[in-house]
Amino acid sequence: MSDYVVGVDMGSTSIKMLVATPDGREVLVASRRSPWTNLEHGRTEMPAARAVDTVLELAAEADAALAHHGPYRVRALGVSGMAEAGVLLDAAGAAAAPIMAWFDPRGGAEIAASPAAFRAEFPGRTGLPVGPLASISKLLYLQGTGIDMTGRTYLNVPEYIVHVLGGPRVAEFSLASRTGLLDQDDSSPWAAAFDVLGADQSLLGERVGAGTALGTISDGRIPLGFRGAVLTVAGHDHLVSAVAAGATRSGQLYDSMGTAEALVRVLDHPLPFDARERLAHAGINTVRHVLPGKWVLLAGTKSGLLMRRVLQLLGITDAAGRSAIDDLAAALPVAGTLVEGGIRVDGARNDDGVLKITANSDGLAPAELFAATLLHGNDMCVELMDVMDREVPPPTSTVLTGGWSSMASVVRARELVLPAVTVSSHEEGTAYGAALFAAFAAGEDTDFEGVAAAFLSGHSGRIEHLERI
Repeated sequence: MSDYVVGVDMGSTSIKMLVATPDGREVLVASRRSPWTNLEHGRTEMPAARAVDTVLELAAEADAALAHHGPYRVRALGVSGMAEAGVLLDAAGAAAAPIMAWFDPRGGAEIAASPAAFRAEFPGRTGLPVGPLASISKLLYLQGTGIDMTGRTYLNVPEYIVHVLGGPRVAEFSLASRTGLLDQDDSSPWAAAFDVLGADQSLLGERVGAGTALGTISDGRIPLGFRGAVLTVAGHDHLVSAVAAGATRSGQLYDSMGTAEALVRVLDHPLPFDARERLAHAGINTVRHVLPGKWVLLAGTKSGLLMRRVLQLLGITDAAGRSAIDDLAAALPVAGTLVEGGIRVDGARNDDGVLKITANSDGLAPAELFAATLLHGNDMCVELMDVMDREVPPPTSTVLTGGWSSMASVVRARELVLPAVTVSSHEEGTAYGAALFAAFAAGEDTDFEGVAAAFLSGHSGRIEHLERI
């Protein structure tokens, strides 16, 4: 019988399930588009049950492929994914509302209307900016619709999937750090946040580290080969993929380019309140890492979201179209051929996300528009890097990864502004990293660094894709 570990990536663009051997050799990956429904005014949501159904569909697809080669057993399953999107459950496990995407603007007005003293303390206490991204904003929005927080538990999406499959209700540190409910001095619940919500601290599950064994899969809807597997929450997707790429040292910059572009810097110790406050006012998070005893600076932009919308505007929705526009953009000078100001793109700030195109020239070919979008992303990177460099020493190297890093024009653009760029060889860094945390949870070795080194040495880069769009 063959043994495997499984990593799930609950991503903004797609949900993926990666199967690997316990020593880190990738076997296959199955993928589905994340089943969002787009509403007016930038609102985006999915039913909680649909997220679970997607994971079950991927498990059935993986089961068919694995069973073709003989009997098998999944030893452990880890779930990573997006932060700042989650499910509010009642005592019986019913969801009070759909999952709102992290970039959904709901909650912005509600947190802006919260008490002034609370908002003033929020950046330095939580390490997060005041705005609609932190989960507390979405919870305030739900409270405003008449939902009582009493007796409810908030689970980030990866925590929710683990719970539905058979695990307890927990709050993994890296995900819980993005809720606005934790005091970053010691990762304890921040009483003022719960007071604003009219809730007690049971709103958060038991706080655990990434890779903690959390029971076993008992959901009867999942294939037999998966049942009994050890469950774990792997943590926030950007940080999990950084671990998979080996970007775990304080001198490195990790640039994860998905729907969000995340610039990640590892910290060996937490920063003080005033530094967290300065960084948060610049839109930069100071939060817990998935690695024990580590923290991160995490600066996010919506450059990937804007790139996606530009391509959609150009009628490009498939891999062939992306490859074609990549070739055309890479053939241009990196700044395009138009006169300065001929075309301008805006909207990638994390507190924005609205694509704005200013056209002030003729000759506006699709490649010129895409090149302008890349340069706007560069500007956002420089702005955020300058702020981080005032608080911690500048990085000396960059690991670039994520779906957009497969495009030569994107890599060339970021090489203009980031130090010593190398592109990660991992096709599915988050899902692979989640499988690593699953392997750790299933084993008896408590030395995560040793387990990670052994697992990552098995990375082959060769993988069977079972992708459906």
